[in-house]
Amino acid sequence: MGTKQGMTARLLTLTAALALLASPLRAQDLIFPPGAGGLSWDSHAAFALAHDLRGQRLTIFGPWRGEDQRLFETVLDYFRAATGAEVIYATSESHERQIVIDAEAGSPPDVAIVAQPGLIADLVARGHVQPLPADTRTWIAQNYGAGASWADLSTHVGPDGQPALYAFPYKAEVKSLVWYVPETFADAGLAVPQTLQDLRALTTRIAAGGETPWCIGLGSGGATGWPATDWVEDLLLRRQPVAVYDQWVRHEIPFDHPAVVSAIEEFGWFARTPGHVAGGAAAVAATDFRDSPAGLFASPPGCYLHRAPSFIASHFPAGVEIGTDVDFFAFPSDPGMGADRPVLGSGTFALVMRDGPAARAFIAFLQTPLAHEVWMAQTGFLTPFRAVNASVYGSDTLRRQGAILAEAGTFRFDGSDLMPGAVGAGRFWTAMVDFVGGQSAAEAAAAVEAGWPE
Repeated sequence: MGTKQGMTARLLTLTAALALLASPLRAQDLIFPPGAGGLSWDSHAAFALAHDLRGQRLTIFGPWRGEDQRLFETVLDYFRAATGAEVIYATSESHERQIVIDAEAGSPPDVAIVAQPGLIADLVARGHVQPLPADTRTWIAQNYGAGASWADLSTHVGPDGQPALYAFPYKAEVKSLVWYVPETFADAGLAVPQTLQDLRALTTRIAAGGETPWCIGLGSGGATGWPATDWVEDLLLRRQPVAVYDQWVRHEIPFDHPAVVSAIEEFGWFARTPGHVAGGAAAVAATDFRDSPAGLFASPPGCYLHRAPSFIASHFPAGVEIGTDVDFFAFPSDPGMGADRPVLGSGTFALVMRDGPAARAFIAFLQTPLAHEVWMAQTGFLTPFRAVNASVYGSDTLRRQGAILAEAGTFRFDGSDLMPGAVGAGRFWTAMVDFVGGQSAAEAAAAVEAGWPE
């Protein structure tokens, strides 16, 4: 046995032993037995060697409930096994509000997991979050796809007025996806576009042939309009330097800046041009986003393309298989224009609220491939961490979406989530409904700018 193979075998043996000795958990209690399944067991063994937390307790408060909570607990089992620590995970339906209440009351968890960068910034500014080690920023930048983007997202201004890295990104979502039916494309002799220019040409070609290129629906009850905000954000990233996007969401340029107006107009080219969208422009705001993909599966097809985040798959007809009956491609960009290989999405971040060995060890644990792979190998998890074994993803769909994150040149969080709530979860939505209803892009953007809070 070669030296490398011998070391791997010894590490696997050590991992199994630690799982039995350091924790009341038994190896058979872990969802994947140590050494099995192609997971990065050497990273787990090395972590276990460096962290003995027997007799210590770690409290974590996060957003995951139901099945997601069960999946996260399977990850926590490996932290328990490696360290011997007692780990208590709690959640709440009003997670974002509760974390603020607990922090203000002086009873925060050791670690909080939060999905809203704006909330994180507020907690940091109030002194409720502990900065992470300085080298964590370098680690994220070097190990994540679009790592500099993730490091910037995790950096906030502390109560001392100085920026520092306060959050560790763990678990991501991809929004920049376009869905289509491969059989429909093949029958029509169409190919997946490689650039934004190709996407426009494809749209024109389908419409010129008397077919409808797009299905678009903005309906979502009290949140009607949000799908259009994703469109505008994706297009702004592809038409302007990424700095413009950042200035826009921080209101360092006005909401009705010409670059933003141009992106809204570009969305209008897809959504308001006669013949481009199922039902015509008048149907866009009236169609529920959950119903809008239906045209892809109609016979004859009601449309050929649908831009939507990964979770839209839960609203496809029963029995539809991704990769066979329907497929997706990353919303394309033009080389040399806009941001570098941009991906729009969202994610969750781990924050240390009570400093201590167990909390710091948990952040170190999240830097091991295995802490990602355990959830990856099941369902509902994507990561930009390039060192993971992508072959363990629970499905080809997740593997390909994970590759989009890992190969991105730029990642940006959903812009509306970064804006004040009254804008990103209010006026922006309404303005997009008004725009598809016939208002000009300049008028729609000016209405949002006029309502931006001081």
